[in-house]
Amino acid sequence: MFEHYSKPLIPQADYHRRLISAAGLALLLIGVSLLVGVVGYHTLEDQSWVDAYLSAAMILSGMGPVGEPLSTAGKVFAATYALYSGFVALICVAVLGAPVLHRFLHRFHIEEEVDA
Repeated sequence: MFEHYSKPLIPQADYHRRLISAAGLALLLIGVSLLVGVVGYHTLEDQSWVDAYLSAAMILSGMGPVGEPLSTAGKVFAATYALYSGFVALICVAVLGAPVLHRFLHRFHIEEEVDA
């Protein structure tokens, strides 16, 4: 996915495209995760679509639950969705940070070779 350290840095325009692709991937993951949460809350807790969206968005954003689930299936879903949401946050940070960190380390390695 990224260029080898022995290759030159990609041009700035290509780097920006890489950042936009990473942001698109992160937004897609967030969107799919939000959809799963909305459908889960709507189905298992019999919440309206707006309330299900609110519940899923609050959990996915890390703000916490809006209300306590009533059914056993809803409680299991809410707990699992909360754990999943934590992993989604970590994955999105990694996806967004990877191009930046790679470019930084690549540039550092190039400067190190020039000094040698």
